Amino acid sequence: MTVDAHAFWLRAPGEGEIRPVRLDPPGPGEVLVRTLFSGVSRGTETLVYAGRVPADQYATMRAPFQSGDFPAPVKYGYLNVGTVEAGPPELRGRTVFCLYPHQSAYVVPADAVVVVPDGVPAERAVLAGTVETAVNALWDAAPLVGDRVTVIGGGMVGCGVTALLARFPGVRVELVDADPARAGVAEALGVDFALPADATGERDLVVHASASADGLQRGLDLLRPEGTVLELSWYGDRPVTLALGGAFHSRRLGIRSSQVGTVSPRRADRGYADRLALALDLLADPAFDALLTGRSRFTDLPDVLDRLASGELPALCHLITYGEE
Repeated sequence: MTVDAHAFWLRAPGEGEIRPVRLDPPGPGEVLVRTLFSGVSRGTETLVYAGRVPADQYATMRAPFQSGDFPAPVKYGYLNVGTVEAGPPELRGRTVFCLYPHQSAYVVPADAVVVVPDGVPAERAVLAGTVETAVNALWDAAPLVGDRVTVIGGGMVGCGVTALLARFPGVRVELVDADPARAGVAEALGVDFALPADATGERDLVVHASASADGLQRGLDLLRPEGTVLELSWYGDRPVTLALGGAFHSRRLGIRSSQVGTVSPRRADRGYADRLALALDLLADPAFDALLTGRSRFTDLPDVLDRLASGELPALCHLITYGEE
């Protein structure tokens, strides 16, 4: 028996819609998942929504269960938590996370879902993809006990990194953002906060996640000699200009990229499944609730993405609920 569902599609850049979907029943080794919550990854998804994925990045930026192609029409997203309604007995009735777009129900291979630990609420579990990115970033950065670390950019990824860094022994963390309202998030995460002009200098490591050239330049300015900026921002098709004269060479500063599409080579002993499972375990900490800053019904998602892309609706992770659908 087929199952009726609904999915969010980007019909054209800046134009979203909800479309009906008819699902075949799951076959051997597959599961049918009924979505409870999905999360809007504001930075990446608003770039996709605006049609600003560079053509040479179409393949790299594909989500695991994406349908269609950039710039549109495309079904995109990767933060989905639901309940297994049909499939292997050991998964039936379990709450699972999947890197699936915004859709009310879906069928995927059973090994594409990860069971949410009992101590992690389903709503918080939508952050698993963000925390997985943060885990990979810190595997790349490899901070040391006692390091002085600044995170520039208090969005989803920046705050995810900040939440993990706050657990490191002896590490003093400062979150830097141009929005004074992010001070409340920093307080909830247990770290210091500063506006860009007031940020503390002589840092061992700066993690940059503001997606702005000004933020990246400020990160370089804050480093001690031989310090490193770890660049997490994705700029889409926007060029980035930096001033690399002056102290950049004399202070032997470094810029290193990190991207979740590849497991950090510093942890060659771990795979994608290990990284995601670790992220879900880390979400047992209620401090991560500070990253969930709004909620809307699935039927309102086209309007929500339009408001997020325009900046009218400020958010870290905006939660999409399916119970009222």
